[in-house]
Amino acid sequence: MNATPPADALSPAAAADAAEKKHQHEMNKLSKRLHRLVGQAIADFNMIEDGDKVMVCLSGGKDSYSLLDVLRNLQQRAPIKFEIVAVNLDQKQPGFPDHVLPEYLKSIGVDFHIETQDTYSIVKRLVPEGKTTCSLCSRLRRGILYRVAKELGATKIALGHHRDDIVTTLLLNMFFGSRMKGMPPKLVSDDGQNVVIRPLAYVRESDLAQWAQHREFPIIPCNLCGSQENLQRATVKAMLQDWDKKFPGRVDNMFTAMGNIVTSHMMDRKLFPFETIRATGAPVADGDIAFDEEEHCGEPAPSSVIRMVREGD
Repeated sequence: MNATPPADALSPAAAADAAEKKHQHEMNKLSKRLHRLVGQAIADFNMIEDGDKVMVCLSGGKDSYSLLDVLRNLQQRAPIKFEIVAVNLDQKQPGFPDHVLPEYLKSIGVDFHIETQDTYSIVKRLVPEGKTTCSLCSRLRRGILYRVAKELGATKIALGHHRDDIVTTLLLNMFFGSRMKGMPPKLVSDDGQNVVIRPLAYVRESDLAQWAQHREFPIIPCNLCGSQENLQRATVKAMLQDWDKKFPGRVDNMFTAMGNIVTSHMMDRKLFPFETIRATGAPVADGDIAFDEEEHCGEPAPSSVIRMVREGD
């Protein structure tokens, strides 16, 4: 019986060939995982329907490139028909390479629109030096994209937020806004005219980073806020990344918990009628555990999201 020789016994050419085969195998698994998770999110929240025109907001970062890439692949095999148009908002940041996105989008043959608006100057004029620009920048960008969606006849606006963004937003709202509020996978926009979707809702950021590197997307950094390294979002994100390394699975469980809310065991009187409940004499599912030890207080419990991510890897 012939045994495979150890890697250090292979010739340089054979070692390189083995490494390439291993890389392709890993990328095939990653591709299947990304497409499965995006497809599942679309199905779970009915994000895209027959006849939709989906406006994919393309920033030039790894997340939005990956979103466009996966949606275009799913478009070819989906049981429904929908259009895709990529939209980039050129905010006139100094040094912004405005040729990169048009050249890339032309090379892959996707319909696109570049909207040029000098929001950079507005933000710099109105926000004092050293203060966070994200809030104003986001509001300006959101209003422009809503208008563009209407002009293009888009029925859905797709954003590139992923699982880690959603959990980070939940903690930010808890820590600084005193609200249990995250980033929903699907919502109606502030103006009531648009449906916003986040097809990457089930996807880890680390997978997107790996996919972007593999696909060699021409990444464009955001220079407007890139110098603001001490933003609260960056701090919370780093905390979650560190936690995920030390306690694998717990961030997955936090994400899954956002879809498993037991209103009777929270404190929102608008969601549960605490003031009117009475004893009925009948057993109640998920009833009083006030005198019991907390469930699953040790290692994180398996969740549907964890199984979903790891299945078939």
